[in-house]
Amino acid sequence: MDFLDRLDIDVSLKILTYLEDPSDLVRVSSVSQSWRNFVIANGLWKQLCLRMFPQLSRVAHVIGLNKCRATEPVEAGSSYSKEWESLERNDRAYALLARACTSFIVRDCISEAIVASSTDNYPVESIDNTLVALRHLYWSSKGQSNPEVPERLTYKLADDFCVITEINISPFQAYFQTGEPIYSAKAVRFRMGHPKGPADVGNYLLGDLSPGSADEKFIWTYTSQEFPMAQESGLQKFKLPEPVLCVGGILQIELLGRVQRQETDGLFYTCVSYVQVMGRLLSPTFGVEILEPSGKFVLEIKNNTLVEFQPQPSIPSADQLQGRLRDLQHLVYIGNILQGNVAVDMDEFELGEEEEENLL
Repeated sequence: MDFLDRLDIDVSLKILTYLEDPSDLVRVSSVSQSWRNFVIANGLWKQLCLRMFPQLSRVAHVIGLNKCRATEPVEAGSSYSKEWESLERNDRAYALLARACTSFIVRDCISEAIVASSTDNYPVESIDNTLVALRHLYWSSKGQSNPEVPERLTYKLADDFCVITEINISPFQAYFQTGEPIYSAKAVRFRMGHPKGPADVGNYLLGDLSPGSADEKFIWTYTSQEFPMAQESGLQKFKLPEPVLCVGGILQIELLGRVQRQETDGLFYTCVSYVQVMGRLLSPTFGVEILEPSGKFVLEIKNNTLVEFQPQPSIPSADQLQGRLRDLQHLVYIGNILQGNVAVDMDEFELGEEEEENLL
């Protein structure tokens, strides 16, 4: 007995919506032509994706390669034919999306740093330093007498359409200060979104974005809960309760509260050594176009098969890294003399053999 033929449609839908694994829905679509048509007609792939990622409720429509074969015997050119073609396109798009979001390789998704809400000594303590896993490099906020003043670090992801699963942060330990204090935050929170318009995209790509104007240039479509941060220098992992679909490719880290006071000036600072954003990049199979001012977006299928993004990292040579560290040595040395801080031992900045091997 085929229960889809015997049961009421609502009851059949109720049963099939208990399927949460994309592979199960693939099997359902493969049982027979009638079951396949049932999946398409009732948008079961779209319903599954919406349960996985509520952010997809902002999809205005789907466009893609017109390679779907009509499975319903319909009259050519009829309105029903066009409606069925749209249903098939949506079925294909959401089926591909669900499978990509659960099968693509999890990797670091950061492309570049955009701006920090404040920087103590620029460019020595720039946000750019948080993209390199070296203990000598770090970003530092400006000092504050109020330990509750927050800081924000904003990044561009490697894709405008990606699934983020966790963010990892390593607070900076000031090995050159007495007691080697750790300048962590009390807690962290994460926001994801997109630029308000094309002009804002150009501004941040050109670096023409002041710390005070950053929040005015982006629309945040997701805000996480607060995660407590430990007073530890190692890489701390903050796993999101559910994977989040980031549409627009912008991620912001909010560092809430300050723990460590600097001995020389009595002010509170927050410092970060390294940031890593783990997730799945969905291009070149998918693309998005954000529609302003509504905030909805067009989901585009660029390839009818699952093709993963293959980043080509630009890895600096050992000579380039040594040159950058030598420049930083001089800047840090001069900065500490001017501020009356503890002098820095230049030998501390030399790369060890293990660090050089990791970089190469």
